[in-house]
Amino acid sequence: MKIYDLHSHSLKSDGKLAPSALVQRAHEKGVDFLALTDHDITDGIDEALAAAQELALTLIPGVEISATWENRTLHVVGLNIDMTNTALQTGLSSIREQRAARALQIGDQLAKLGIPDAHEGASRIAQGAILSRTHFAEYMVREGHAKDFSRAFRDWIGDRGKAFVKTRWAPLQDAIDWINAAGGQAVIAHPGRYRLGKSQLKKLFADFTDMGGAAMEVVSGSQKSDDTGYFARETVRHGLLASAGSDFHDPQYPWRELGRNLRLPEECTPVWKDW
Repeated sequence: MKIYDLHSHSLKSDGKLAPSALVQRAHEKGVDFLALTDHDITDGIDEALAAAQELALTLIPGVEISATWENRTLHVVGLNIDMTNTALQTGLSSIREQRAARALQIGDQLAKLGIPDAHEGASRIAQGAILSRTHFAEYMVREGHAKDFSRAFRDWIGDRGKAFVKTRWAPLQDAIDWINAAGGQAVIAHPGRYRLGKSQLKKLFADFTDMGGAAMEVVSGSQKSDDTGYFARETVRHGLLASAGSDFHDPQYPWRELGRNLRLPEECTPVWKDW
């Protein structure tokens, strides 16, 4: 059986591996189809495609877009996108500008709370990549301001942290439209991570379908098995296709390893059925 891992990140956003190294690791883990879905940027795809051509692996061009739905931040994965599409790239550029502004605000907030130079430190870690909260968390752990990543988010920069900066990203409809304009398939990423109750999730799935979304991640890294069954049933209920992705970022997190435990329940229709 072929292994599809349709959600992964490289150092072009907040992952640890270069795109070519990511492809190599996916190949070593037995992945047959890999989507590179960096946050709000597609700069790593050409390198990943070149690496995949040398291996028995199919690289799916993708992206993960930051979006807002009912005043909540969501992520939408785009699969099989045309990277040259103007609407998509214009939209991604606007989100990257928002990310840069947010990073400055996070740095200011941390400075007020007694952690100076966090923006500069996180920027050094990012090495030119999109500056994300992951880079701030790594800086804080390195400098002894947080014991580990989870505490950096919980206590400082997560949505309940002391230095949290709320951001309104692109409307969900816009994110879906950009992906569709680029010939891709829009997928709700890791729906179990948004702290939504069942009624809210049902509304999200209905809205997403009505807006032209194609699929949801039924299987995602570090997800509970009970959630997998629920999301599988919801894809059937809403006429959505099903995707699977590890959300791989870093080799030190084995629960999000490439290709790990990504089999879809039988009742689902895979997002790749017509590929």
